[in-house]
Amino acid sequence: MNAAPLSFNRLLLILCIGIGEAGPPTAPRTVTQDLVLEKDAVLRQPLVIEASHITIDGQGAVLQGPGKPGDLKSFTGIGILARGCANVTVKNLKVRGFESALVVSDGEAWRLEGNDFSDNYHDPDFGWGEGRRNGGIILTRLHRSVIRDNKVNRVWNGLDLTECDDNLIAGNDFSHCSNVCLKLWTSCRNRVLENDLSYGIRIKPGEVHARDSTSVLIESGSNDNYFYKNNIVHGGDGIFIRVLNGWVSTGNLFVENDCSWANNNCVESWSPGNTYIRNRANHGSYDFWLGGSDQTVLIGNEAAWNGRPDGPHNAPQPVFEHGGIIIVGGPSSHTLIEGNRCHHNNGAGIAFRGDDATQGKKWRTHHWIVQGNFLEENRWGIWGLWGDWIHLANNVFRNNAKGNYLEEVTRLRQPTDDPAVRRAPLAVLRGPERALVGQPVVFDASASRDPGGRPLRFQWDLGGEGASNQPAVEHIFKKPGFYRVGLTVDNGILAALGFRDLIAVGAVAEEIGSEGQAAGWGFEMEGNADGRGRMLFADDPDAVLGRWSLRFTPNPYTGLYATAIYPRTREAGWNLSGKSRLRFWMKAQNSNISGFQEPGPVIRLYGKKDGQEGVVKIQPSGGRNLLVGVPFSEARWTWMEVVVPLAGDPEWAREVKGGIEMARVDAVSLSLDSWGGDPFTIWIDGLSFE
Repeated sequence: MNAAPLSFNRLLLILCIGIGEAGPPTAPRTVTQDLVLEKDAVLRQPLVIEASHITIDGQGAVLQGPGKPGDLKSFTGIGILARGCANVTVKNLKVRGFESALVVSDGEAWRLEGNDFSDNYHDPDFGWGEGRRNGGIILTRLHRSVIRDNKVNRVWNGLDLTECDDNLIAGNDFSHCSNVCLKLWTSCRNRVLENDLSYGIRIKPGEVHARDSTSVLIESGSNDNYFYKNNIVHGGDGIFIRVLNGWVSTGNLFVENDCSWANNNCVESWSPGNTYIRNRANHGSYDFWLGGSDQTVLIGNEAAWNGRPDGPHNAPQPVFEHGGIIIVGGPSSHTLIEGNRCHHNNGAGIAFRGDDATQGKKWRTHHWIVQGNFLEENRWGIWGLWGDWIHLANNVFRNNAKGNYLEEVTRLRQPTDDPAVRRAPLAVLRGPERALVGQPVVFDASASRDPGGRPLRFQWDLGGEGASNQPAVEHIFKKPGFYRVGLTVDNGILAALGFRDLIAVGAVAEEIGSEGQAAGWGFEMEGNADGRGRMLFADDPDAVLGRWSLRFTPNPYTGLYATAIYPRTREAGWNLSGKSRLRFWMKAQNSNISGFQEPGPVIRLYGKKDGQEGVVKIQPSGGRNLLVGVPFSEARWTWMEVVVPLAGDPEWAREVKGGIEMARVDAVSLSLDSWGGDPFTIWIDGLSFE
């Protein structure tokens, strides 16, 4: 599903061949100027747009492709094709019977308005998986465009966006799709307003799960999109923010959407930093399923009637079965749940659970504020296990059959309810995201305020390294690493939170290859006998230490181990006889489903002994890849420290081939292997031997 887009010439060939299969070969019509079609005409000639600043007015005309109902193979070709064009308007046109109605890449300032792209490729009987990008409107790298009042029904994907930013998508009917009504892949800052995105579902009577179908699918760095008043009911899932490859999507805002009657989850997310305000998520198997969604805000949503015998009730959890707002199965920190109505759920109104496999030893649900919620007629009002630093206040509990269940919750605060206190304070946290080990840093919340003028109390947690109840705190971090810094500010009843993803770094005596030295790197790549694969290196200002980090991307990538080597000349001559470990910081972005595979990163040291070349190979033991099942949730989007023992240990397997002595090491390399053949990107900083 994430293969590189086809070349324009290849797409043009597919377009021509597809029409030829319907009857006599018909060459596509090239459009280079304004075009007005005959009103309500039926045309069997697809369009290829090869000019900017033009308008195509269909006047209700139909572009008819070769597709015949019931014959999937007959749906071939592309109705309208364009690449590299700007300021194009397509309006009042019907396109049907093709594999895809409209395919556009590398453009901007388009306007698609009043078109009907229904009845193109549609496969409601397809099994599990996602198939190809086809169906309705397929856009790649189209920016700053308007997609308004179009209709796309009975297709595979209604609107499919890849690397598309800053578009307005309003008033469209993209309902009744067999895979996804709206898909965003690495697409940011789009406004999605008042569209019909219902019935994104593929399921047969009697089946339990909706075979990978969903109304809205968001993934792989699709950030800062705004969804307002969309109809997203009756999907396989309603909204699904997916992180199969570890690349999260953050900053998305969902306001007053209706995601009800989902077969599985009305809203499912495994990504951090998204906000849900006044949405309806009712009558699903689960209303909100948000495991792995750190830094999430839920305000004023309705989550009701889920998991009931007379509606969807798939995949019940042990003990609490179903629920309204459910955050289990993945870490959750710095979460605000305020003013939501969770009622008549066959399970918990709100549920959280730390790591089930280790009974909360690996991670706990951490730093939550749950206040002002209305919890009625559930089996439990709140069900929680293995949590830490939870503030519960002014929640209304009525007729929940089993009351509340809160076990193994440390630092649980439940102030006496006071309905007269209706507004929470505003928390203002000022402080860095980087710290030097051994140097003081200051976190300051003294600008926080309460709208009612009530006195404030402060509680700090400095990532387990310290705590304070003062408005400001100074601290010295003693060890390098990631620290989950949190703040709770309360007015005696209601509370607000703040946080920092803090990286503490130690001084490096000599940074190797990662401080403005991108030009000194070389590469090797498995499966690259034809020399097609390349590695692109760059100095990146997103750095932990100094001014630069190293960024590298295999592109083209052959789909096997890709290795970055420093120096490429292999003539470093380092004396590592007194060194015991290699230390560096690393982060990654990988669009390939399912991210990285095989052990990684694999470290190699190259050298010679008595004229014989040799290599020391050190890799995570047990087939582990550090970028899969990351050591802490935030490592999915921020830096994590990697320390490699040069002698190996139970966590790192060491193997020596040939002759090498640590007194003269000529190069170091780092290797990773990914599922799929799309490029991935790695950042390295602070690379040093210690």
